[in-house]
Amino acid sequence: MTKSQIKNVFRIVLLTGTFISLFYVPWILVKAWLLPLPDSVQEQLDEAVGHGFEGMVVYVDKSGEPPSFYAAGLHERKQKVPANPKALFKIASIGKLYVAVTISKLVNDQRLSLDKTLAEYFPDLVGRIENADKITLRMMVQHRSGIPNYSDHTGFWSDPPTGNKATLELALDLPANFDPDTDYSYSNTNYLLIRRLIDQVLGYSHHQFIKEEILNSLGLSNTFSSLSEVNIVDVMSGYHVDHEPDLNTDDWGMLATAEDVGIFLRALNDGSLFEEREQTIYSSIYEYEHTGWVPGYQSIAKYHKDIDTVVIQFTNTTGSYNWNLSEIVYNRIVKILKKNR
Repeated sequence: MTKSQIKNVFRIVLLTGTFISLFYVPWILVKAWLLPLPDSVQEQLDEAVGHGFEGMVVYVDKSGEPPSFYAAGLHERKQKVPANPKALFKIASIGKLYVAVTISKLVNDQRLSLDKTLAEYFPDLVGRIENADKITLRMMVQHRSGIPNYSDHTGFWSDPPTGNKATLELALDLPANFDPDTDYSYSNTNYLLIRRLIDQVLGYSHHQFIKEEILNSLGLSNTFSSLSEVNIVDVMSGYHVDHEPDLNTDDWGMLATAEDVGIFLRALNDGSLFEEREQTIYSSIYEYEHTGWVPGYQSIAKYHKDIDTVVIQFTNTTGSYNWNLSEIVYNRIVKILKKNR
């Protein structure tokens, strides 16, 4: 067979593989990916709502320019309230960034040690969490502990336990996912334990520390630790595919406006959030961007260094292929910003 014939065979194989792959990819994702790129962020949001999102909010902070606010779809379905770019939203795991900053500050103050073990901090968990004497605080922050994820427990999202103690029980007395520091596995249990540790060291709630040391220093007045602190009408409604009720009354932790998250993320990335040495500690343990997901709410918070721009995206419809769809939309928004800079 000649080189030309071999190349043709490879082309056929590649095309066939691509066709088969596309056959199994949901067409809504293919459509969202292949549509011509709109000229503006607002047009992209309007298009995305047409894909099935109930509502969307986007915040863009481009260095040297006033921030931009975008919204499309509905804030609340029953009364057909339009989406509000300054609505409160459940930011879910984006909250881990605030916790990691807190850890960095306490380590810098020598109130915590990244190298002390879980067994040293919580002797009562020895025998209940495998490898407790080998798992360090650093490993928990970095999701390298091997501790099982409580939210992987069957039925967790449909019938969650009440309180942190009952939630932790879901991850106790189970075999480790892997030996400490040999692998990575995202586990919410790590951060449940970290928050408990912070409370123990401080003698008061980590929420108070975050408010006093992070939020107040940045002038953020629209970030809250729970639903009990807010007016429910200010919270964007959340919906899950094939589940009719509004999920906005389910309490899943921190809430914030896209603007507050964006200001925090900018400060996290440019270092203005930290005192001397704190950023070095933070850089050694955690990341500078995050996503979040709880039923009805999904969020993406990233800083794009090449265009010096923070982009926050909130979508209030989960289930089906909506997470993949939200990532496609987010990436298209970033492309629009790069094209229009």
